[in-house]
Amino acid sequence: MGKFLTVAELAEYLRLTKRTIYRLLERRAIPAVKVGHKWRFDEELIEKWLRPAMGGDKKRILIIDDDPVIELLFKQALGDSRYTIVAAATSDEGIEYAERLDFDLIFIDLAMAKNDGVEVLRRIKDIKPGARINVITAYPDSETINKALAYGPFNIIKKPSSSEDIVALVGG
Repeated sequence: MGKFLTVAELAEYLRLTKRTIYRLLERRAIPAVKVGHKWRFDEELIEKWLRPAMGGDKKRILIIDDDPVIELLFKQALGDSRYTIVAAATSDEGIEYAERLDFDLIFIDLAMAKNDGVEVLRRIKDIKPGARINVITAYPDSETINKALAYGPFNIIKKPSSSEDIVALVGG
């Protein structure tokens, strides 16, 4: 069993109101246990409960890139029912997704306008050491790539990319 959450913590985690959590409890639509007079939620069971909403057994992909064209390219290349694509336009949003959800693959742009992609890579590796990371860059021979290599192996996808490049990296 994992970490247990209170109603308030779960509401914040799921970005729902406490009232909505209580409605789910009334309908017995959410996994929970009652300890004394208070409801508790096992974080691992909540993650399993969320899987269908995240695409069930679909391959889950996180893209952290401030260029909306990249998200569109991924959705066009992989846009069938085998993938769930989540896009984050900022490093903070991407790190938050990585903290809260599990992804099969994570793509990180190393050169975002307001963020250091190497720092994003480092933080995600700290959060999820086993994460499969793919770096998106227009500068594959740069000093930034050398800095990023300190945080472990990763694949590189060059900008601009083709749909074939994306499918090859995703496996499919």
